[in-house]
Amino acid sequence: MSLLVVGSVAYDGIETPFGKVDKILGGSATYISLTSSYFTGNVNLVGVVGKDFAEDDISLLESKNVNLKGLQRDYSGNTFFWRGKYHYDLNNRDTLDTQLNVFEHFDPLIPEEYKNAKYVALGNIEPSLQNKVLDQIEDPDYVVMDTMNFWIDGTPDALKRTLKLVDLLVINDSEARELADEPNLFRAAEKVMKMGPETLIIKKGEHGALLFTRGEIFSAPAYPVIDIFDPTGAGDSFMGGMLGWIAYTNDRSSQNLRRAVIFGSVMASFCVEEFGPERLKNLTEKEIYDRYREFRELSQIPEIS
Repeated sequence: MSLLVVGSVAYDGIETPFGKVDKILGGSATYISLTSSYFTGNVNLVGVVGKDFAEDDISLLESKNVNLKGLQRDYSGNTFFWRGKYHYDLNNRDTLDTQLNVFEHFDPLIPEEYKNAKYVALGNIEPSLQNKVLDQIEDPDYVVMDTMNFWIDGTPDALKRTLKLVDLLVINDSEARELADEPNLFRAAEKVMKMGPETLIIKKGEHGALLFTRGEIFSAPAYPVIDIFDPTGAGDSFMGGMLGWIAYTNDRSSQNLRRAVIFGSVMASFCVEEFGPERLKNLTEKEIYDRYREFRELSQIPEIS
């Protein structure tokens, strides 16, 4: 099934305790598109890049059958750039530099051939832009949205309007607590779902993820990655793997959503093993499904005899 991905396409400068890269491909739309492409062959990207965007990075996306007709090229400036430094606790990072560049005036215009997309991934962009995207889509079956503390603080009204239009919200635990103004995570989930989305996924980093549907909770473990080089893009890789599986199976049942969360965790676990999206470039189907089976083993509980 067709999948529309809207978000940032960027360059990142990343420093972790395990190394440093000065400039590497990044952005929410990039990670979502790359990871979802391993499941569905019909990924349509909408974003904007500047005059400095490399042809090799265009070729990478095209090699994964990502349709780039919606990728705008603005020659008036450079591509969105972010630089950050992670500490030994990789859940914490310092932003050292943010250059919006051409992304500052990003206007997500959806090509005609994308407007019948059945699955929509709204990456972490300003909520009014997410809303504008949905205004251009004809009749999507399933809309998945990401957001962050910056929008929760700065544009709460626009965010709440957009939440009414989405089926699934993917956020982390601190964002859920802030959005609901509730310290208890389970009460926070209940409050957030009353804002619109029927399904909620709360990412807990190295502690896995929680899936909330009406009346059900599913807890997925985190994969015990030994060599974590760079957590940048892990959340977007989770979203791409999850939605890629849902679009591939065209199945939004409770059981399949649980499988989708595991596949999201699988893709996030690969992402952190190298800097940027390097590990995501040449994955094999066998690697993905082998790790999926390992995830299932982690969550198996033997029956009491």
